[in-house]
Amino acid sequence: MLNMDEIRKLYDQEQRISIDYARIKREVTPRTVRLVDKINERGTVIYSNLDENNADVTIREEIAYFKKLQIADDLEWKLFDYDQPADLKDRLIKFGFVPQDPDAVLILDLQAVPPVLLEPIPQDVRRITDPARLSDITTVHKGVWDEANDWLIPSLARTLRDQPQELSVYIAYVDDNPASAGWIDYHEGNPFAGLWGGSTLPEYRKRGLYTALVKARVQEAIERGIRYLTIDASPMSRAVLEKFGFELMAYAWECNYGG
Repeated sequence: MLNMDEIRKLYDQEQRISIDYARIKREVTPRTVRLVDKINERGTVIYSNLDENNADVTIREEIAYFKKLQIADDLEWKLFDYDQPADLKDRLIKFGFVPQDPDAVLILDLQAVPPVLLEPIPQDVRRITDPARLSDITTVHKGVWDEANDWLIPSLARTLRDQPQELSVYIAYVDDNPASAGWIDYHEGNPFAGLWGGSTLPEYRKRGLYTALVKARVQEAIERGIRYLTIDASPMSRAVLEKFGFELMAYAWECNYGG
């Protein structure tokens, strides 16, 4: 079992405080860390170090800052259940943030990975390196979530083109049709890598495709010397991943300003 107190401290430092993303500006203030994505006109408060005395004023300052940048309409505050003060979610709601359903943030220590994740992958899983093929992700996501996510494919395409070492995209096919998709992102010198996007079209479920994509990314991460994998998991994904040794680190909310 992992020492979750120590893991959370390491996670905060590596994944929230000091993390860098290609083409996204990281700004550090005395009490927050912001990510400013001017290409997609999106902003995120990814980390905060607050208490009961400064939380409200800091929330106001962050809203005002992103309004000045004219991207407050797409502002997210990423809140973890151990963030302080304990009533931070209620304070965010008071200032107009709307929390989405919580995700379970799971973590897997790759030095204790179960053997099943190291087995060969019989499904047709392909690593996508050509940005033109990323439209297959849209096919999957629209069928699963009924969302186009117009910003997502251009963002992934830029990373594949300009910083391919930071991203690996995998798609599982059935009869040459895209059926399931997911990706993994890396950051130089960072012991963590993140699993994202795991989705399978309803008509292709119960075929092991989600598990196959997890295996592909686990095996690549081990080859690249990564120590920990994390994922913001839905209830459906969590049930699968905990069978493979992923442990609950925290619950997290995407709190969107104005809804």
